[in-house]
Amino acid sequence: MDVILLQDVDQLGEKGQVVSVSDGYVRNFLLPRKLVEMASPARIEEVRRRQEAEGARLERQAERAEEIAEMLTKTVVTINVNAGEDGKLFGSVTAADISREIQRARDVKIDKKKIALEEPIKEIGDYMVEMEVHTGVKATAKVIVAAAE
Repeated sequence: MDVILLQDVDQLGEKGQVVSVSDGYVRNFLLPRKLVEMASPARIEEVRRRQEAEGARLERQAERAEEIAEMLTKTVVTINVNAGEDGKLFGSVTAADISREIQRARDVKIDKKKIALEEPIKEIGDYMVEMEVHTGVKATAKVIVAAAE
């Protein structure tokens, strides 16, 4: 019996796949748990179209992420902070601060968790900060930490 998976099922397949399984397995396990629906030619075609649309959407997202990454590599962000005469900051510059400045400067929201800072910046200077724009797409922006006047 052919069915369409509504969710990923271990050792059977992933969501959206059409699989052949025994009648008893469908009737006694898969249908009661709402893991599958019966496969008809019209429903199979609808699932295929939906998967194609999702693939196209993901491709557009990846292209947009590449454009954003290219823009961010050309970006220089300046963060003015209070610092002592020796160049040490009163506090630190964190990934959240960098994310906020990038959003203000380029109108691009980068999640602070996607910004790779081993530890907060605690001194005045220039830093190259790597960030993940999208899965597998990374960019490096220049961050200048300067003393506020």
